Amino acid sequence: MSPEQIELLKRAVALSEENNDILRSMQRSQRITRFIRIVYWVVIIGSTIGAFYLIQPYIDSLKDAYGSASDIINGFQ
Repeated sequence: MSPEQIELLKRAVALSEENNDILRSMQRSQRITRFIRIVYWVVIIGSTIGAFYLIQPYIDSLKDAYGSASDIINGFQ
């Protein structure tokens, strides 16, 4: 091999190693982002379900009040 070819080969290897490092960092960043997004949605869905269980007794009492009021109104007719 000529010296030019050896130099080009060394440059190609250096560039491929640099590209590999960049791709690994991109992949790591993507995995971290995916994990954070999953945690984000779990928190949102969990807080929604928790809020529903917290408010459910009030909703049930409102439904009972509406049902008794509806029975009273239907009794007058």
